[in-house]
Amino acid sequence: MKKGIHPEYKKAIVSCACGNTFETRSTVGDIKVEICSNCHPFFTGKQKLVDTAGRVEKYMKKYKLDSKRTEREKAQSEDKKEKSS
Repeated sequence: MKKGIHPEYKKAIVSCACGNTFETRSTVGDIKVEICSNCHPFFTGKQKLVDTAGRVEKYMKKYKLDSKRTEREKAQSEDKKEKSS
């Protein structure tokens, strides 16, 4: 590597809006982020996948896949239909 043309790679503290901080290395220094792995819904397991207009069933039917829905899911979908009627 040529000397003098590469930026300094130093320790950086990443701080999230939720208050979580961790240390990494970066060329820009300290980093502030709005969302991190501790508060992001995908990583915390709080994300809910919503089936809009039967897209999953349509996919299963299209590719002739066996859709195994639990009794609980069937009951929930029936309750939603009754409430909307």
